[in-house]
Order: sequence, then C-alpha cells, then structure tokens
Amino acid sequence: MSDSVETAAAAAAPVPPAPTGQSGTVVRSTVLRRLFRNPLGLIAMAILTTITLLAALAPVIAPFQENFANIAKTLAAPDAVNILGTDSAGRDVWSRLLYGGQLTLLSAVLCAAVAIAIGLPSGLIAGYYAGKFEAVSNWMVSILMSLPGLIVLLTIRAAFGPSVWISMIAFGILISPSYFRLTRSAVQSVRNELYVDAARVSGLSDRSIIARHIFSVVRAPIIIQTAAIAGVAIAIQSGLEFLGLGDPAKATWGVMLSEGFKNVYLTPTLLFWPAFAMALTIGALVLLGNAIRDALEDADKIKHRRKKMHDAEHAASASAAKAARKTLAAVEAGTEHHLVKVTNLGVGYPQADGSIKKVVDDVSFHVDRGEILGIVGESGSGKSQTAFSILGLLPDTARIVGGAIQFDGNYTVAPGDEKVNQDRLSKLRGKRISYIPQEPMSNLDPAFTIGYQLVTPMVRVLGISKAEATKRAMKLLSDVGIVNPERTFKAYPHEVSGGMAQRVLIAGAISCEPDLIIADEPTTALDVTVQADVLELIRDLQRSLGVGVILVTHNFGVVADLCDRVAVMQNGRLVEDGPVRDILRNPKQKYTQTLLASMLEGKTPMTMLVSSEKEPVA
Repeated sequence: MSDSVETAAAAAAPVPPAPTGQSGTVVRSTVLRRLFRNPLGLIAMAILTTITLLAALAPVIAPFQENFANIAKTLAAPDAVNILGTDSAGRDVWSRLLYGGQLTLLSAVLCAAVAIAIGLPSGLIAGYYAGKFEAVSNWMVSILMSLPGLIVLLTIRAAFGPSVWISMIAFGILISPSYFRLTRSAVQSVRNELYVDAARVSGLSDRSIIARHIFSVVRAPIIIQTAAIAGVAIAIQSGLEFLGLGDPAKATWGVMLSEGFKNVYLTPTLLFWPAFAMALTIGALVLLGNAIRDALEDADKIKHRRKKMHDAEHAASASAAKAARKTLAAVEAGTEHHLVKVTNLGVGYPQADGSIKKVVDDVSFHVDRGEILGIVGESGSGKSQTAFSILGLLPDTARIVGGAIQFDGNYTVAPGDEKVNQDRLSKLRGKRISYIPQEPMSNLDPAFTIGYQLVTPMVRVLGISKAEATKRAMKLLSDVGIVNPERTFKAYPHEVSGGMAQRVLIAGAISCEPDLIIADEPTTALDVTVQADVLELIRDLQRSLGVGVILVTHNFGVVADLCDRVAVMQNGRLVEDGPVRDILRNPKQKYTQTLLASMLEGKTPMTMLVSSEKEPVA
C-alpha cells in the first residue's frame, strides 16, 4: 500500500532548495505571492478553504443534527427544507455531508501527522548519519512494508472496535515508511556535498546543518507526499466505512457512500454527493501540494526567519573555544610549541577481502604559528586525505591505521585511535581551525545569501550579535579585496564570479579568527590572473594575522611563491620535506626532481603548427 504512495510522490524529484534571504525581508517574491499567481493553486486553496469552513461551521449552518431522522420523509427528493434530499432513514443529506466532512478531514490530518512524525525525523537521521541507526531503521521499514495494510486495519478494528482515530493512527504508522525512504534518499543525495562540509568546518552543529541545509532539500517532496497521504487516508477511511466497518452512529463520507450504494437504484444522488465531496477534496489536495512545491522551488527569493539565540547559548558558544584545549588529551612533553604536529599518520580504507588499503602511510610533519607549509604532490598522492584527517572530514569508512595528530599541544587523533574524534574537533573547527576549499561555487549553499553564510557562523561561534557579525562580514569582504561588499553581501552564490566566491570563502575562513587555515588547492578552479590575487591575499592575511597555513597543491610554482616549508608526497608517503629554498635548489629525491622538471618555467615554447606564410609545417 505504501509503495504506491511512495511511487507517486517520488515522481516529484527533489530539486535545489529555495533561496532564502539573510535579513528576512522579501527581495523579489514571497511564497504566498507566487502561490496566488498560480491559477491551480488559487482554485485548490479556494476549494479546500470552502470545504474546511463548511465542515467547521456544520453546527451553525446545518439545518439538522447529523442523526436527526424524519421517518415520514425517507429517500425524499430535494426541496426547500432538505436541499439535497434525505436518505433511507429520513436523515438530511446536506447536514450529514457537512458533519461528515469534520470527521473525514480530521482523520486525514491525523494519519498524515503520525506518518510525518515517524518517517521524517527517522529519515533525516538515517540519511545524515547512516551507520547502525540506518540499518535498524531499514529493517523495521521492511517489516512494516511487508505487512498487508488492509488486513492489519481489519485486525485493529476487530481488536479495538470501530474507532476511526485508532484506525488512522495505525494507518499512519503503516504509511510512515514512504516518508522515511523519501527523506533518507533526498538526504543521502546531499549529505556529502561540499557546502555541507563547509558548514561543518565553519563550526555549525549537526542539528543546525540538518535544519538549515539538509531539511530544505526534502521540503518539496514532503509537501507532495503529504498531499498524497492525506488523499489516500481519506480514501482508506471512507473505504473502511463503506465496507460497514465504521461506527454507524458517526456521519462520515464513507458511511454515506455505503448508504448510497445500498439505494443506488432508488436514489442515485445519495451515492453521488459523498463521492463528489471526496473527489473534490483529494483533487484539491494534490493540486495544492504541487502549487506549494512550485512556489517554494521556483521562487527567486523567499522570506527567511531565524529564531533569536538565547543569551546563555551565546555565552556557551563564546566559552567553548576557551575550554577546547582543556578538554583534549595532553601530548608528550616537548612538542607543545608546534601549532600542528602530525606523527606517523596512516589512513586506510577497508577492502572487500578484509584488508586495509592505505592511502596515507607514515606521514609526519609540523606547522608552527605564522608559517605556511605547502603539501605538494600529484593527484592521488594523499595530500587531501592528510588535510581532511586534520579537519576530521574523512568519510565514515576511513580508518586511522597509525600515528597521531595534535593541535596546539593537545591530541585530536591520539595514538591508537581508529577514527577521528569528532567531539574533540567539533570544539576546534570554525573556532581555531578553518578551511578554504578548491571549488568555491560548490562550497557555498545556493539556498542562502553570501551574507547569511558569513554571519551565521560568527553569531554561533563567537557569540556576537547579528548586527556586529554583519559589520564584521562587511569589513572582511572589503579586506579580501571585494570592491562592493554590500552588494556581494546581499548576493547569492550564482550571482558572483568564481574569483569573488573564492574571496568570500577566504573571508569566511578568517571570520572567526582561527589559528590554523587549511587551504586545499584554493586556486585550481581560477584563471591565472585571479590565482595571483588570491595567493597574494593569503600571504597578506598570514602576515597580518599570524596564522599557520597548510596549503595543499600540486603546483610547485605556488609553493615557491607562497610557502616557507614544503612537504612532498607520493603514493601516500612523505618522500621529502624541508625549507622551500632548500627543496627547490637542491632536491634530493628523484620524484621531487620530476615534479620540478614538470614546471613550464624555462621551457622552450612549442612552434606554430601553421607557418606565418600559411603553409603546413612538415
């Protein structure tokens, strides 16, 4: 039963979330405005509003009580008193139609609420965290989906009596797997997006990431699903009543269908009116769901409201950075002066045969305050895996197979740890360690303005007010060389160039005053002129702020221009490290010599394929 609902809802595939503004003001269009511009949406809202009002006002506008019967007037034709006629018991059809709408609509709402309450949060958690919770949830979902729904409802009716509320709660539980699978699939499609990693590195909690970045992806399909579920709930509830399994003392559209079917040859209209009411309601629900989805997903800008943080949360966020060092395990004496020290680090991934494939093997280096260390090597040499180990952004399947990582005199990966300790790093990421990625456009969430993405981490991490964070963001945008900070602050990622987006990410990286910046090939996606500007910017910031920088790159030219020391990696191992001048002038390892020889500087340019006299060159 849930398969059919899920299949129908899955046709509306998740699309990028609706853009949301920073200030909470409507920039171009609101959801309601776009909804009112949609003719189908207007019709659906008018129909549902009318039906809901008629049902809610039934005690006021209905001429008779739902079970009032005039036995002298059975199966009567419509007249001035009974505008839709009467049934076989002499009860007014119009009155029963109004009262029946109350119970039918409320039962649909109850069913959808139960299904959402179970399926949505479990799908979010399973999709985002995976692991054991997802495995157990999948097992339970499989059991629920294997149950014959109608037989279960009949069994519940036999056990608890003809209660529409119990039946709808049970049906909501049975239908919740459709929400779970839809939500989990949508979350899995975005949980590894770079902007989610960027939000994690900026110091946002998992709860905030799920609420702000993940939930917006499942919003539209959930709306479509809810409309479908409500319609199916009306059909199922009416179907049970039609089969005579409901409470005959309660007026519902299903009971009226059953009554009309028994007298279809005598008075066909008795069957028509409840069927028409059901068809109108279900059709309006489907149309409204699609209209709201369109308004959410197609809107250029929609209003964003954000709850104010409590003063205690501000104080806790501000004190978290100070308490970070106290909560980490102490390292061995004599190494505390290094900002970052990586010792014999090994990272591997389990294989099908049970072995571990190492992608980083016995790597050791350190970074001091005010120093830029370049990690250079070809693609697949383990540079990014090493950087992600320091950041704590390794995939769930990764294993620390050896070594340790310490930050400012405290372990973040202690000797013997098989996984990066996220509790330790969560106190450092965004506060003392920041990250500049190589794909600027992929690391900015398209759903939010640039200003919002700069302000939110500062409010949460530094514990400052929104106004102060906005002022700091403006200054940061100016400091990184953006000519019009106010315009960029209000813009969405797609409205700026790649170079500007990279500058925005650099501004975000220094916004919370970190001690260490990890830059993963920050100029790869940029043209050469913008590359030079970005490198100069990183150098100036490092000098002015005194932060340590780990620069991951495959370009020795960038290393020569920017770094103090360099570590050369090949096939996951560190083959050579030392001061940049020494490595450039006197490389000891053949691999380093090969990398240096691959640079274009000093090479003879290629000749033209066609001579100046337009004659082919032999």
